[in-house]
Amino acid sequence: MPESELKDIGTRLAQARHHDPFQVLGHHPVAGLSDEGIYRAFLPDADHVSVQQVSGQPVSLTAIGAGGIWEWRGRRDDLPPHPWLHWTDREGRTHSEQSPYTFAPQVGEMDLHLFNEGRHWNIYDRLGAHPKAVDGISGVGFAVWAPGAERVSVVGDFNGWDERCHMMRSLGASGVWELFIPGVPVNHLYKFSIRHRETGQVVLKTDPYGRAFEVRPATAARILSSSDYQWQDSEWLSQRALWDWQREPLSVYEVHLGSWRRQADGHFLNYRALAHELVTYVQPLGFTHVELLPVSEHPLDDSWGYQTTGYYAPTSRFGTPDDFRYFIDTLHQAGIGVLLDWVPAHFPKDEHALARFDGTALYEHEDPRRGEHRDWGTLIYNYGRNEVRNFLLANALYWLKEFHLDGFRVDAVASMLYLNYSREDDDWIPNRDGGNENLEAVDFLRQLNELCHGACPGVVLLAEESTAWPQVTRPAWAGGLGFSMKWNMGWMHDTLAYMRHDPIHRQYHHEQLTFGMMYAFSENFMLPLSHDEVVHGKGSLINKMPGDHWQRFANLRLLYSYQWTYPGTKLLFMGQEFAQWREWAHQEELEWALLDQEAHQGVHQSLCDLNRLYRERSELHQRHFQGEGFEWIDCHDASQSVISYLRASDDGFLIVVLNFTPSPHPHYRLGVPLPGVYREIFNSDSTYYGGSNLGNPLSLTTDDRRWMNRPCSIELTLPPLGALILEREHP
Repeated sequence: MPESELKDIGTRLAQARHHDPFQVLGHHPVAGLSDEGIYRAFLPDADHVSVQQVSGQPVSLTAIGAGGIWEWRGRRDDLPPHPWLHWTDREGRTHSEQSPYTFAPQVGEMDLHLFNEGRHWNIYDRLGAHPKAVDGISGVGFAVWAPGAERVSVVGDFNGWDERCHMMRSLGASGVWELFIPGVPVNHLYKFSIRHRETGQVVLKTDPYGRAFEVRPATAARILSSSDYQWQDSEWLSQRALWDWQREPLSVYEVHLGSWRRQADGHFLNYRALAHELVTYVQPLGFTHVELLPVSEHPLDDSWGYQTTGYYAPTSRFGTPDDFRYFIDTLHQAGIGVLLDWVPAHFPKDEHALARFDGTALYEHEDPRRGEHRDWGTLIYNYGRNEVRNFLLANALYWLKEFHLDGFRVDAVASMLYLNYSREDDDWIPNRDGGNENLEAVDFLRQLNELCHGACPGVVLLAEESTAWPQVTRPAWAGGLGFSMKWNMGWMHDTLAYMRHDPIHRQYHHEQLTFGMMYAFSENFMLPLSHDEVVHGKGSLINKMPGDHWQRFANLRLLYSYQWTYPGTKLLFMGQEFAQWREWAHQEELEWALLDQEAHQGVHQSLCDLNRLYRERSELHQRHFQGEGFEWIDCHDASQSVISYLRASDDGFLIVVLNFTPSPHPHYRLGVPLPGVYREIFNSDSTYYGGSNLGNPLSLTTDDRRWMNRPCSIELTLPPLGALILEREHP
């Protein structure tokens, strides 16, 4: 290569503009001389450079112009494959290193092929930063997808954040750039400096596949060694693989880790401390699972985790990835599953993250009519791009496999399904068939569910989907989306609207209690009373209840009794289990002192007993997705605001009677399906829960009086704002 060309390349390297430093740096043959070789290094701040030969003796390199290229020429066998460079900078400091430009590519052609096809399910083991040994030399392999780049450099605290030091190699049309840097230890911070090929714009980006990050507000990724965590949850995983979630109880305690509990000084608890605190608290409550608001790394506390920037990293707010593994492991050993709120619908515009990652609309759509959420100020993934889809699908599998999670609540599914979601008529683009369905997102969701269910039997995926999109929880092969369950937003809105009414007016809104049964078995439904219902001025659940102090607590116990006996799985957001007065504030922990007060203790204890019944009595869970598990006794008693129904299983049936007025109803006649003796097994008005203790302490014997189209009936006392669960005693 002529010296003039070398000088020009040196200038481009010095300006961090060269797309392929391997073209000139490292080992190169001399044309026509098979025994002769050239070795070059780029050290723009060096004053003197030498290279260590096979013999152990150093030999000096020659500077090529003033561009920073240093060159050695000699017999090829005189230098080892990866020689040590020793150099002195202009301030007299000495340095020793091995050049990254003598190492072969570390991302294979098959990896690139599968990634470009969108089918590389462990691409996270290839892209990102991975400590490894190459040819017996320790270092870190870096790789990133940036097809719009002219040049990509690894910058970090190990090279002074200098984009000239470690320019990466382009792997051609794949759009992937990679570099193995010898000698870099773990725990160092890094980013990617990316220069756009057309505009020359340089952006500094964090690693999309980064496994750990600095504590916010800092945003650099951290090099992480492979985990050697020793899991102790093999029994849980074995049982989960055999778990028939369609016929087993599932009740979820939804938790925001940053505001559940905090240290005395207001700082966050570590994942490990949270694990033990949660187990101690949740086990007696009886929930089968906890669901975590997003813990993927995010820079802004106020987003609650829903504006994710580090999809492959548990947030460093609460500790390390191994601390998070310990968290899940501890809950599993205590018999508690862990679900994660997962956000594939959108991502934030933060300059350091995915937005215009390589200077182009890479992860998002270029056209804001498809690529931007107007309401949220976020960007929408381009689900039709193979590499973007692969990024998300592999991420889901990563959380399931690396952290043993038991499933996901997939956020904002409705916004993914509709191209015109929350848009004006002139602000969206129809699909290829002229419709408003996002066909690429539909395909993505089907593939997500098939992959997760296939790779990890027993995991569940829950859709937050608020529209009438058909077959959300039916298999993909049958035309559905393939989710395990769907949040029943209609039930939630109708029920809370009904409960807000003063009891004297509830008779005029009776259909809000009964209409939900028209569609209750069209999907596998979960009944959510989630974080969304206790923020942004909506108030806590106890503050939604009408009436005086006593009536509010009675109403809340009645609401939970209705939720826990209605068909479907259950979800309740933290703090509502003991009737927290203030609405949720993510900046502070829950009002735990309220648990010292009798009324709040009563709500807490009633929920413990409801969870116990729900888990122990198959009538309340075995057919929660099947119409055969539910039957109205009377849904028409609007004048007294009373509803009654049966819950059935292979083991028999239970009777549920709910009185939504503060007036007790003595001598209330109820039709029952079989003659015999019935007794209360739950009364939300019990004195143990802070109620008036009105009810039916003695067994109730049927008489032959036909009632409510039943062959026999019983006469009972309905407590005020109370719920009763009755069982038929065996003869």
